[in-house]
Amino acid sequence: MKKLILILFIITGIAFQAKSQVKVYASGGPEIIFSLAEIEDQARSGSNILRFVPWFNVQVNGNVDFGKHFGFLFGGAIRNVGFIYEYSDTEPGSNATIKKKYRNYNLALPVGIKLGVMNSWLFYGGYEIEFPFSYKEKTFINGVKQDSKITGWFTGRVPSYYNSVFVGVQFPYGFSIKFKYYLSEFFNQNFRAPDGGLPYMGLKSNVWYFSLNFGIFRNTSAYYKQKYHKEGKKEYY
Repeated sequence: MKKLILILFIITGIAFQAKSQVKVYASGGPEIIFSLAEIEDQARSGSNILRFVPWFNVQVNGNVDFGKHFGFLFGGAIRNVGFIYEYSDTEPGSNATIKKKYRNYNLALPVGIKLGVMNSWLFYGGYEIEFPFSYKEKTFINGVKQDSKITGWFTGRVPSYYNSVFVGVQFPYGFSIKFKYYLSEFFNQNFRAPDGGLPYMGLKSNVWYFSLNFGIFRNTSAYYKQKYHKEGKKEYY
């Protein structure tokens, strides 16, 4: 992370030396997430099910554009992240199919860069640290929801923070597609339950997702004012 921050500062310094016209503005919008996980399970053999999450994901970004083609981003987000895991019961004589739904609400802090045309097509990418604060786990046996739901605030079932990286492309008028991969495992494998068991030992899982984003880099103070549409302008530099 220190190397990434150093690189960003160096790039920022170069951009200032170029004496480009700097634009600073805020932007933000919702995110619709389609998530899966890279799973290695030492105890079971199962499959990953696509998780669709339209709610509740919101992000706010600070944008520093050093001219028309290069920019820096930072910000914050609240994000619903998790995965669905389905496997066969390992108990002798059991034919049950067990499905687990895991999710966290995370506070996320991204930093990154943007390359392209700042008010139109652009590519972006960077690093994000996320702090989980609300955990939920649901169990289904043969499609029937069980009463053994687990919830918790700032629980030790998961790490205190996640490291992740992301890349994306923004299209004109603010719509973008993003890919994100969590370098940190979803669970704390060393977590010990009240009964003394280790429910996540041997279950390695790294979440990744694609998402649809709306307006996260949109300069509403310039490009999207009605007068710019009336005048047919697409540039604000």
